[in-house]
Amino acid sequence: MSNLLNISSSPHVRDNSSTKSIMWCVIIALVPASAFGIVNFGFKALILIAACVATCMLTEFVWQKAMKLPITVNDGSAALTGLLLALNLSSTFPVWMAVLGSVFAIIVVKQLFGGLGQNFMNPALGARCFLMVSFAGKMTSFTYDGVTGATPLAIIKNGDKAASIADILAAGDGQTQVSTNVINMFIGNIGGTIGETSVIAILIGAAYLLVKKIIDWKIPVCYICTFAIFVLLFGGRGFDITYLVAELCGGGLMLGAFFMATDYVTSPITPNGQIIFGVALGVLTGIFRIFGASAEGVSYAIIICNLFVPLIEKITIPVPFGKEGIKDGK
Repeated sequence: MSNLLNISSSPHVRDNSSTKSIMWCVIIALVPASAFGIVNFGFKALILIAACVATCMLTEFVWQKAMKLPITVNDGSAALTGLLLALNLSSTFPVWMAVLGSVFAIIVVKQLFGGLGQNFMNPALGARCFLMVSFAGKMTSFTYDGVTGATPLAIIKNGDKAASIADILAAGDGQTQVSTNVINMFIGNIGGTIGETSVIAILIGAAYLLVKKIIDWKIPVCYICTFAIFVLLFGGRGFDITYLVAELCGGGLMLGAFFMATDYVTSPITPNGQIIFGVALGVLTGIFRIFGASAEGVSYAIIICNLFVPLIEKITIPVPFGKEGIKDGK
């Protein structure tokens, strides 16, 4: 009798991870970027983070209570949405607007489509785009060291094509007092949103997620590499490493690649699909940044690609082993 096999329904391979553990791992991974943002931008950044996290959690609780749905606020997904939204905002962004964006993220993007696992786009990015459309002036106003001015990406975008990137970064755009360099962009001593400025802090969190196997390398690596190739080919500056590094370190590319493009719900689960997804993100971000009117484009690129995930998964689904999986006799 001991040699008998036990038969059970799938899945046959199980993992100890839960939604709650995964969400809190991502929150922990965002602690370095959040802490640096608070140190870099001061108490206002802390207030904004707290407001977004609290609003998202409260909104989810009230909605589920009113709709007589299971209360899932303790799984950490609402808190993560609030944290990601806050990290994508300027420290000077009005708190009431951030609260409005948080409510939009939870109710419109997440709950109206069935809650966690059913949303068709990343709730935090959906809310960011909503705020960008509604309050464009406030969303593009950044202050660093008490000076309001353009971000390094905007400086590069508006810079003289004939000048070197080093000169442009050192001199600013002639209309602001922003002065920076690539090293400062890597460390994070620049203006921008709360969580996007420090590449070091973002990479520390990304390394934690990769080691814990919460995320896979395919999407972020394909995204960043494709964008880098696109910039070198179409950036108009040839093989300018300084320009390339500035584009990689500036804006929300790193934060988006590791923390939002890898969202389980809105990214492909097939290996080939993840590669296609990452490549598409890199191309779209390159198009928006280089040929678009704005210096940034990460949020829109991720949201657009989120919409194509069902199609990507459909064309990349593995063929079942055996002749039954062969289609049309091929």
